[in-house]
Amino acid sequence: MKPISDIIKDKPWLGWILFLGTAVVVFLLGLLASSIIERRTESVYTLQMLKPIAEWEPRNEVWGENFPREYESYLKTLNMDFASKHGGSKMIDYLEKYPELVVLWAGYAFSKDYNQGRGHAYAVEDVRNTLRTGDNVNSPMPATCWTCKSTDVPRMMNQMGTANFYKAKWKDLGAEIVNPIGCQDCHDPKTMNLRITRPALIEAFQRQGKDINSFSRQEMRSLVCAQCHVEYYFKGEGKYLTFPWDKGFSADSMEAYFDAIEFSDWTHALSKAPMLKAQHPDYELYKTGIHAIRGVSCADCHMPYKSEGGVKFTDHHIQSPLNNVANTCQVCHREETQRLIQDVYDRQDRVEELRRIAEKTIAAAHIEAKIAWDNGATQEQMKNILKLIRHAQWRWDWVAAANGLGFHAPVEALRVLGTAIQKGEQARRELAALFVKQGWKYPVELPDISTKDKAQKFIGLDMPKLIEAKKEFLNTTAKQWDEEARKRQGYLFEYKLKE
Repeated sequence: MKPISDIIKDKPWLGWILFLGTAVVVFLLGLLASSIIERRTESVYTLQMLKPIAEWEPRNEVWGENFPREYESYLKTLNMDFASKHGGSKMIDYLEKYPELVVLWAGYAFSKDYNQGRGHAYAVEDVRNTLRTGDNVNSPMPATCWTCKSTDVPRMMNQMGTANFYKAKWKDLGAEIVNPIGCQDCHDPKTMNLRITRPALIEAFQRQGKDINSFSRQEMRSLVCAQCHVEYYFKGEGKYLTFPWDKGFSADSMEAYFDAIEFSDWTHALSKAPMLKAQHPDYELYKTGIHAIRGVSCADCHMPYKSEGGVKFTDHHIQSPLNNVANTCQVCHREETQRLIQDVYDRQDRVEELRRIAEKTIAAAHIEAKIAWDNGATQEQMKNILKLIRHAQWRWDWVAAANGLGFHAPVEALRVLGTAIQKGEQARRELAALFVKQGWKYPVELPDISTKDKAQKFIGLDMPKLIEAKKEFLNTTAKQWDEEARKRQGYLFEYKLKE
C-alpha cells in the first residue's frame, strides 16, 4: 500500500479535500466547546443572587427576582383550568360528594364546610373563605390554624415567639398573614439550603432523640413537606402545635398516643363519643409505603428536576406526579405512561371503595348511638361502643384526610380502612345487642342523609345564616386586613398577579 503522502502527490485535489474536512471538524468542535462553556456560564450566573433576601422575607415575588425559573413554575399552580382527575386547582365540595361526612363531623366545624385544597398559592385565600374559621361575631379558632398557610408564619413566630403565636386568636393575626405558602417556608435565604421553619417538626424528632441537622439532603426533600403535610393537634390551653409521633407514625401508634393522654378534638353531637380529627397525615402514610422504604422523597415525585439550557432546577409546579409521568414515575418505572396511570387509578379505586363502606358504617353507628341515648342508655352501657366509634372514625380519617387517595401507601391504607370497618361494625353489633336487651325497637329507622343539605339539616346547622355571616366577614374584616398589609409591604400577591 502506498504511503498517503505519495497518494496526495499523485492526486493533489485529494489533499484539499482532507484539509477542508479537517477544518470543518475543528470548527464544529469549537462550536460544541463554546456552547458547553456558555451553558455552564449561564448556569453559574443563574444561581448567583441578584439582590440579598432578608432573613424572614415572606414575599414570594421578591425571591422570584433571584430565581425566576422556580418562581414561574410556582405560578403554574394558579392555573384553574389545569384541574383534572389526577390533580389540579379545582374546588371540590366533599360534603356535597360524600354527605355522610356531615354526620361523621356533627358538632365540629368540618360539618359546615370541607373542600379539596386548591394548592399552595391559594392557602391564605382558602382558609379565609372556609366557614370553619368563622366570621366577625364567631371566630373561635386559634392562631395555630395559620401555621401551615403562609410564609408570614416564620416571620411572626420569630417576632412574637412560637408559644405566643399559638396563643393568639386566628382573627388577631389576619393582617399579618397574607402571603401564601412559598419560598421561605423551605429555603434559607442566604444559601438556598433546605431548612425547617416550623418548630413542631423539630420538637417531634427531638422527643424521639433525633437531631434535624443530622438528616441528609434527600431526607430533607421530604421533611420540608412534613412540616405541614402531617397529623397534629393543639396541645393544652396554649394550643401548642404538636405532632403525635412519640409512639410511632402508624394510625395505630397515634391512636394509642391520643388514648394515653385522653385527648379528643371534640365530643360528637349525636353519639357523644370523644372524637379525633385527622388533619392531613401524608408524611405518616408515606412512611409506611414502599417509596419511603426505597428512599424516594416527596420532591422526587411532586417537584422533579427539569432543565432549561444549561440550568437544572427543581420544578416548583407542585402537582400530582401523574401530570408529569416522564419526569416522575418513569425515572424509575419503565412501563408505558397509560399503564402507570391506570395502575394508580386501580389502587385508588380500591381504597375509595373501602373508604365509602367505612363512611356509611360509621355514620350509621353515630345515629344509632344517638337513638340509644334518647332511649335512656347509660354511660356504662355506651362506654365501649363510643370507644369503638372513636377508633373506627380515627382510622377512616387517617386515610381519608391524607392526599393521594391512599396511593402513598395503598397496602397500609387498605389495612387501616379494613380495621375501621371492623370497629364500626363491632360498634353497631354492640348497639344492636343493647337495643334487643333493653327491649327497644330494632333495627332503627335511619334518617335520609343522601345530600349535603339534608345531612346538615339533620344535625341542626343553619347554613344560610353561616354563609351570610362569612360573606360579611370577607367584605369587611378581610378587606381591612388587605389594606393594612399593603401599607406594610407595598403590595399583595393576589393583586400583583392581576396587574
